Amino acid sequence: MSPTSLPPHRRVIAVIVLIPAVVALALWAFAWPASRTAPHDLPLGLAGPTAATAPVERQLEHRKGAFDLHHYADETAAREAIENREVYGAIVATEQGPKLLTASAASPVVAQLLQQAVADRASAPDTRATTVDVVPTADEDPRGAVLSTSVLPLAMAGIGAGAAVTLLGLRGARAVAALAGSSALAGVVATALAHSWLEAVPGNWWTVAGTFALAALAMSAAVAGLAALVGRAGIALGGVVIMLLGNPFSGASSAPEMLPAPAGAIGQWLPPGAGATLLRSVSFFDGAAAVGPALTLAWWAALGLGAVVAGGALKERGTGPRPAPQREPAFLA
Repeated sequence: MSPTSLPPHRRVIAVIVLIPAVVALALWAFAWPASRTAPHDLPLGLAGPTAATAPVERQLEHRKGAFDLHHYADETAAREAIENREVYGAIVATEQGPKLLTASAASPVVAQLLQQAVADRASAPDTRATTVDVVPTADEDPRGAVLSTSVLPLAMAGIGAGAAVTLLGLRGARAVAALAGSSALAGVVATALAHSWLEAVPGNWWTVAGTFALAALAMSAAVAGLAALVGRAGIALGGVVIMLLGNPFSGASSAPEMLPAPAGAIGQWLPPGAGATLLRSVSFFDGAAAVGPALTLAWWAALGLGAVVAGGALKERGTGPRPAPQREPAFLA
């Protein structure tokens, strides 16, 4: 039964109820994580002898649940951990005082938070921590705004491509080709803008383009796959998952560990969050910790394209060839 077949009074009630429900869902999805932004088991390193790092550890543990502390023997080991994306930063105990290592490329918000945390710890006026940005953001984009804002356009492109394939009636191999082609072109365009023009997303050009394309394909395939299985309602369902959950839960503007549980974890299992994490890894960290988000995107793309093919096959089988009309015998003509 189509919506237009409902009686007029029921259609009015549906609009009155549905629109506020969508507004409430959107406000919850975007406002709740933003209002609860704070470190939650944020990986942070402590480097140096145990006797020197113990006071720092005790003070950090006062903020219960804020930091997940990792211990390293020296500054070199802490730097390697930051470059491998094991921790967002590290506090190194030195004879001159604490030394803070950050990685603004991993999250400018977290880097600023760590600087503030170390500054608050320095109670003596002459105690001042030295800060070293081990993996900085691009010079043309010191706040990392381009990378974080790229999530929304990619989500819109993915939803649009999946909806277009569905509404144009493409099935099977044609639908797969359309989704793959549009995603590849979206990756090239996004890289030309973010990498070549704005110079905000460094790294190997084709690797960055492949990351953009894989993220777009994961989202467009998810929408088209849901639509192929459940009909046009799948477009709305895919849009809700990607736009109203994946986008605000991605942690792209801060970090997954800065979101309230379980939003950060959920976001990394959805294409927008996995895409943002993978883009950071290939752009600034030479691919460190890229396997997890790459597999997440690949699974979304594979399952979505599989659903597109399966849904198209089921529809063709359901319609089937029309039986030929029976002709009357010649002697009755």
